[in-house]
Amino acid sequence: MLNFLARRIAQIVPTLFFVSALIFSLQQLLPGDPALVMAGEERDPAVIEQIRQQYKLDQPIPVQYVYWLKGVLSGNFGESLRNKMPVRELIAQKLPVTLQLGSMAILIAFFIGIPAGIVSAVKKGTAWDYGANLLALWGISTPNFWLGILLIFLFSIKLGWLPASGYVPLTEDWRASLAATIMPAFVLGNAISAILMRHTRSAMLQVLESDYVRTARAKGLSERSVILKHAMRNALTPIITLGALELGTLLSGAVLTEQIFSIPGFGKLIVDAVFNRDYAVVQGVVLVTATVYITLNLVADVAYILVNPRLRG
Repeated sequence: MLNFLARRIAQIVPTLFFVSALIFSLQQLLPGDPALVMAGEERDPAVIEQIRQQYKLDQPIPVQYVYWLKGVLSGNFGESLRNKMPVRELIAQKLPVTLQLGSMAILIAFFIGIPAGIVSAVKKGTAWDYGANLLALWGISTPNFWLGILLIFLFSIKLGWLPASGYVPLTEDWRASLAATIMPAFVLGNAISAILMRHTRSAMLQVLESDYVRTARAKGLSERSVILKHAMRNALTPIITLGALELGTLLSGAVLTEQIFSIPGFGKLIVDAVFNRDYAVVQGVVLVTATVYITLNLVADVAYILVNPRLRG
């Protein structure tokens, strides 16, 4: 296990270096001059020149990258042009919000998608199978914005059970926090559960036709034991991968849902930064998102070994 982790971490370091260089390079392609943005409306030539020298914008791009990378390695992502706040503080404020929302969405997706996929595979060709596939079709076909508006209308306006928008940190009031995030989490988890259901069904159908499953049944084991202890455990490998990738996607892809429910998360932060040409925020957010995404892949690889010991060799 330790050797495996050492190899994977050795692969992660150059990957992150390449990602950081790519992020910085692509940032240079965005239209507009950062010095002009920071100078404001007056745009005094002397002020603009001072800004260029202060932020090393008068240096060649490779030199600018080295200065930026040194700051990143020391935990300094720069300063937001719009908010005049350190990017590190903005990330620290917004990332926990999206992590909470994404974690709840993944849990909801697992709770719905995996059981539905198992039932669909075990009851292939029956009404349970058709019902599970119908549920998956609903999840894939339903637009997030429409489902979000429908939930707000039903549970907030008509029933008054949940707040229509806003966010409350878990540290302040965990009940109010869960109440504020359960609807957007369900909206995000609904689509993911459909994908999980289809992958779980496919993996289970393949595993149920394996020789060791037939052997287990021939030994007289109960059907429940065969499904849960033998088939499901071996079918979890692709599901773990999918869950890790979907959680990583949620960190940057929950923009529309965050807008509908007024959730001040990571996705909204990066969209606002792009529209406002807040270069330091874009670079910091994309780099942190890539790091979290790569880390989740490492966690998925470790989970493979824990679920399937045969991969330890």
